[in-house]
Amino acid sequence: MQTVYEAAGGTDFFAALARAWHARVVEDEVVGHAFRHGVHPAHVQRLSAYWSEALGGPPLYSGSYGDETSVVRMHSGNGPHEEMNLRAIGCFDQALTDVGVVDEPLAKVLHDYFAWATTNTMARYERSADDVPAGLRIPKWSWGGLMEG
Repeated sequence: MQTVYEAAGGTDFFAALARAWHARVVEDEVVGHAFRHGVHPAHVQRLSAYWSEALGGPPLYSGSYGDETSVVRMHSGNGPHEEMNLRAIGCFDQALTDVGVVDEPLAKVLHDYFAWATTNTMARYERSADDVPAGLRIPKWSWGGLMEG
């Protein structure tokens, strides 16, 4: 079976999606708050690599930038922010349209992955980044959702 990464179009697709999502969240009046202090100069490339790996592509993120622990720590210690999460998911859905995702099974699996990651792994340690355990691996997602193991 073709991975989500392959069905979406691989590295080039995720690079375009990361650019589209980043452009939308930076401009969003709520989500943009998280970006106003500045972001890593390679944020879009790192995001693309992370999504690619999580959705069945090569280990671009873990091979170059870090593990799941490093990603989750970057998103932790900010308190609860449900509205920001929902807005980020909305921006993701709009970014899917921006990059031409009209295929319903693909759009659904990408939405479901992003919504899950945003409201679960990235929101799990709202009190402190110090609470994030070491050695976490990037969760893998496929057509049926989260893959175990």
